[in-house]
Amino acid sequence: MSWRTVVISQNAKLDYQIGYLVVRGRETVKVHIDEIGMLIIENTAVSFTAYLLSELVKKKIKVIFCDEKRNPSSELVSYYGSHDTSAKIRKQMEWTDQSKEEIWTAIVSEKISKQAALLKYLGKSESELLFQYIKEIELGDKTNREGHAAKVYFNALFGKSFTRSDENSINAALNYGYSLILSAVAREIVSNGYITQIGIFHDNMFNQFNLASDLMEPFRPIVDKKVFESQFEKFEKEEKHYMLELLQSEITVSGKKEYLLNAIKIYVRSVFDAINEKDISLIRFYTDELQIYESSGFI
Repeated sequence: MSWRTVVISQNAKLDYQIGYLVVRGRETVKVHIDEIGMLIIENTAVSFTAYLLSELVKKKIKVIFCDEKRNPSSELVSYYGSHDTSAKIRKQMEWTDQSKEEIWTAIVSEKISKQAALLKYLGKSESELLFQYIKEIELGDKTNREGHAAKVYFNALFGKSFTRSDENSINAALNYGYSLILSAVAREIVSNGYITQIGIFHDNMFNQFNLASDLMEPFRPIVDKKVFESQFEKFEKEEKHYMLELLQSEITVSGKKEYLLNAIKIYVRSVFDAINEKDISLIRFYTDELQIYESSGFI
């Protein structure tokens, strides 16, 4: 099982050797390639061998490249994630509006539920309004309860004057964390043979990750909680590495503890099962400690 997130932050040459990623920098370090779930290249002075890139693609390892400011700017995506990709894409194009609306309703409900649980855990009275929004969600979220919940939620977390468009350390941290989740979800979409451009709700002609933007929504509160607890005054190299710890965190899926990357894999696959079988009960949402506390009556 792949579980490691490897970050290359110094000048180095990377190559492949008998099943290992070899990092040749100040020291030579080897990491077995089967243990790697994500490889993040933070330094623009890092070089690769084509052989290594080929092996990373074969193993479906997500590779993220950062710009000179160490912010994610691009990634390595395989042309073919599954042997039956063409059949999967035909299925994707045939998904009905009804099925997509049902899946989106389930995703939005789960996202708001997790937002409400976080607010309640933090002792924020606004959690009650979010729980009310869940009851008001219509098919396809036609009344945009998600948008109303987001405004209440972020103001409760970061203050009444906070907006997601501000340029500050909080938004920088949120955006960085979200980009990691988005990339991990996109990896699983491609691995399952589907394309990321065609979403179930998101439909932006300039967004090549519409489907990943849809499916990642319930995982956003994991990022929000870490950013809230950290209260970053700046967001630079050390803070980014701290946010990367998210990918090694454990959450529960179907009663079993899983690393976040593996939980995303299980969840994404279950969404495809649900939409193809027209049965939303097949979706395997994760359960975090906040929801466990809530259901136990501890908060």
